[in-house]
Amino acid sequence: MYQNLIFLKEGAIATVQLNRPQKKNALNSELRREMEEALRGIERDTSLKVVIVTGSEEIFCAGADIGEIKEATTAEANYKHAREYQLLFDQIESLPQPVIAAVSGYALGGGCELALACDFRIASEGARFGLPEIKIGAFPGGGGTQRLPRLIGAAKAKEMIFTGDSISADQALSLGLVVKVVPKDKLTEEAKGLAAKLSVLPRLAMEASKMLINKGLEMDLVSGLELEARCFGNLATSHDLKEGILAFLEKRKPNFTD
Repeated sequence: MYQNLIFLKEGAIATVQLNRPQKKNALNSELRREMEEALRGIERDTSLKVVIVTGSEEIFCAGADIGEIKEATTAEANYKHAREYQLLFDQIESLPQPVIAAVSGYALGGGCELALACDFRIASEGARFGLPEIKIGAFPGGGGTQRLPRLIGAAKAKEMIFTGDSISADQALSLGLVVKVVPKDKLTEEAKGLAAKLSVLPRLAMEASKMLINKGLEMDLVSGLELEARCFGNLATSHDLKEGILAFLEKRKPNFTD
């Protein structure tokens, strides 16, 4: 079905694996289109509770395909190129399901921006993250200048973007860029373990929580609190909330079905 990625569905967990080994999993227009198609299917499939995005053991993603960037020789062409990747990463960020990036090896440029669009990043011990675009006279145009400072703060984001230097998995952990660092041979197990934990939790509450956090970062506090209260009210009629309360009172494990 796909030529540049591997898509797996195991119960409530979907895995999207970049598969351009000859190009170090670099993102080109064809891979982008395949990812967009896979993500649209995931968004529509309410049986899927969690998504894992990953690459190979040696490299997560080397970034955008330089050959395509070279072909964009006008301001309008470069603008469209940047927007295409921004929209792909927006699509990942706005998925109703939580998305886990399992990063082994290098996540550079667009590969780092891809990981930034996910809700969680788990890294292998040898992983490295970087936005090296400054070294070819550019800057990260797929969301890196916006998502990175929101995640690790402006000063550290400027250091990474201005110098173009990559950082280790342990440095990424200390900055809050990743949530956990594990041995390479444990990465898949760790990502699947987190996915399994999330997959048994109530879907509607999870989706609402993700949306509220993402939208709340764009709002003032008063507006964010109002949206939170409205969403909480909307959950009142859900089976899962009623079941969760009843299970708590009856001191038993809840059976979430929504």
